[in-house]
Amino acid sequence: MLSMRLVSHSGKKRRSRKEVRFSTVSYSWMQSMIFAIKEINTDDSLLPNVSLGYLMFDTCARSSESLWGTFWTLSGEERPILNYQCNQKVPLAIVGDALSLHSLAMATILGTYMFPQVSYLSSLASLNNRFLYPSFFRTIPNDNRQARALAALVSYMGWNWVGLLSINEDYGIFGSQLLKEELQKLGVCLAYHETFGQTTSLQKLNYIADLVIQSSAKVVIIFSRDPYVHPLMELLLERDNNKRIWLGTEGWSNSPYLATKKFSKIMTGTIALCLHEMGVTGLKEYQLALRPSTSLPQDIFIETFWEIVNDCHWTSKSSAAENTTVRCTGEEKLTKFRNNVYEFDEFDFRVHYLVYNAMFSVAHALHNLICSSRQDQPGKCGVQKAISPRQIVRALQTIYFTNPMGEDMYFDTSGNPPTNYDVMNWHRNTDGSINLVKVGRYILRGSEELSINLTAIRWITGGQEIPDSVCSESCSPGFRKAAQNGQPMCCFDCIPCSEGEISDQIDSSNCFLCPEEMWPNKNNTVCIPKIVEFLSYLEPLGITLTTTTILCSLITVSILYVFIKYKDTAIVKANNRDLTYLLLTCLSLSFLCPLLFIGEPQKLTCRFRQGAFGIIFALSISCVLAKTIMVVIAFRATKPGSNMRSWMGPKVPASTTSLCTSIQICICVYWMLQCPPFPERNMKIKKAVIIFQCNECSDTLLWCMLGYMAFLACISFFIAFLARKLPDSFNEAKWITFSMLIFLSVWISFVPAYLSTQGKFMVAVEVFGILSSNAGIVGCIFIPKCYIILFKPELNTRQNLLGKSVTKKT
Repeated sequence: MLSMRLVSHSGKKRRSRKEVRFSTVSYSWMQSMIFAIKEINTDDSLLPNVSLGYLMFDTCARSSESLWGTFWTLSGEERPILNYQCNQKVPLAIVGDALSLHSLAMATILGTYMFPQVSYLSSLASLNNRFLYPSFFRTIPNDNRQARALAALVSYMGWNWVGLLSINEDYGIFGSQLLKEELQKLGVCLAYHETFGQTTSLQKLNYIADLVIQSSAKVVIIFSRDPYVHPLMELLLERDNNKRIWLGTEGWSNSPYLATKKFSKIMTGTIALCLHEMGVTGLKEYQLALRPSTSLPQDIFIETFWEIVNDCHWTSKSSAAENTTVRCTGEEKLTKFRNNVYEFDEFDFRVHYLVYNAMFSVAHALHNLICSSRQDQPGKCGVQKAISPRQIVRALQTIYFTNPMGEDMYFDTSGNPPTNYDVMNWHRNTDGSINLVKVGRYILRGSEELSINLTAIRWITGGQEIPDSVCSESCSPGFRKAAQNGQPMCCFDCIPCSEGEISDQIDSSNCFLCPEEMWPNKNNTVCIPKIVEFLSYLEPLGITLTTTTILCSLITVSILYVFIKYKDTAIVKANNRDLTYLLLTCLSLSFLCPLLFIGEPQKLTCRFRQGAFGIIFALSISCVLAKTIMVVIAFRATKPGSNMRSWMGPKVPASTTSLCTSIQICICVYWMLQCPPFPERNMKIKKAVIIFQCNECSDTLLWCMLGYMAFLACISFFIAFLARKLPDSFNEAKWITFSMLIFLSVWISFVPAYLSTQGKFMVAVEVFGILSSNAGIVGCIFIPKCYIILFKPELNTRQNLLGKSVTKKT
């Protein structure tokens, strides 16, 4: 025999408006149990040749009645004796209770005796404890799963700033705590959390209503049961700016009181979790066919139920019925359940489906126990002499079956069924009424699955887009979140990434350094290769310097050509032709040295550019120095009795140039051997730029090389300055003085300019110094002579030169 428990108020007591609804719904659940028993008994494949019976108890919504009925079930006597079984024909399982508080009390006792209990509506998460409640099972998802589903829904919508209101009973206290933990895992913050209940004062309710209105959180989760939400919504209805998105639990998600025209202004757009609805075939027709005349004699609730739903009175029950205008006849037809308080256009089959699953779970557990010994004869079951409740508990732990609606049913290790919620959206119709429309589903069977049809949702804002509910707007890529002091983590400021850092995601908590050879783009969202800077042949500055270099070298070669062509003229002969040819050759090569400085640095160009320039230019200055010395010797030799004639000839200039140049060669060779320059990608000078340059390796040797050239220039300048008053026609000294003065001015200016510039401009400064100093020598020493040779040939005669000299002497 199978025992079932039903929470239902007694018909003998006068009911309040809340009790009226509870009674009609409870009676409907009881009829669902009876319907399920009939379905099981008529199913040949389930418990063949075995019929189930049942006993029903009314707990009157009191824990004491639940405990009394539990002991009655265990002992088999109306006056139970603890730890004694007085009747051998005791039930094998209990289905119930509906309220979690009652189920807790029952499960504590039943677990001691390992007596199976299957509840269809007790969702309290603490009932998961198998140590305290080892024989408890349920067909409703526990509050832990509901909290997880609500958190997943909030995260799916992109909300991270929500308010939370909960009832101050076990359902709300434990449920809200679980919800807060799940929200925290997903990075969702609470703007506030307030509790309320049946005894909450009006002052506290007004405070909560004001808090909801004033908060920036546009989404409010209400973890409560239906009746207790009504006073708060009444107060919110009176306030302005009361449009909020309400997220509801299954405890009030299909509230017929709130889903009315009165509350449609603030309740439209509500999103709530509902128990999964699955129509049980034939159940609606069965319940609508109920009649007092056809009910079982043991059904003591049918007449009370009939009075409530038909708003009538039986004449045999009260003398007051004589004065009523409506008397119950028993022939009234049930087209819907209704009473003076609530109307139900359709049955709410959500709880009925859970009741149905509870009955079939027990039936399948019994089937597995009874028929396991007769697997050789399908369709026949061997009846065991005795089946203990402990066996049924073990069978419930392992059952797995598909119910008549085609859905799988089983219990996990904590006695919980597969989690299955419908996501409902409250739609406001044109007449102000509200319909509950299914817009999604949440399933948890090993893996979590949440599916939402966003296009089917009607928001209270009237728009199609998901309304925002955030404490701070998202930080764009290129920014990072900085927590606000004293605020939850969802409240933050957006700070731009520091120099050299990027963030490529929305709401990034940190910025990340770019690799060494990369740098952030303008928006600090991606690392891009740094600009590689060097003096290129293709940029305007490089083109200008290259053109100037080649042009100057060609001009020098042209001057050399002129001097070679007119080598027999007086001016060319008077200026030591061989030394002049060597000087012009060196100057033309020195003009080409900047080409080693321009372009991408290479190993060979870096190693030899400074040395090539230093040696060639030192040779050029050595030639100038030799010319200056030869000018002085030539005029000294013309004096009577002068012994300077022995110094005339090629030995002095050759010795001078060789000696002076060899010293520079020694410096450069030592430099190349000791610490040769090399190409370098310098990323320290400019943060966003890689300066591709030649590292000179030894600044000391560089300045030694330049200093030696300056030393030669100073000697040339000093000697030329002393010889500046010699006869004009032969006097190269003053032009050498000017050229050396230009050279020294250029390189004195070069030092601060070179040290104050970086990258390609440092190279440009050195190239400019080379070109300027070379141009000074060419311009001062050779341009005047070319002018005479080409444009004033009448002055290019020995007589003219000697004549001027004689005139000055006389």
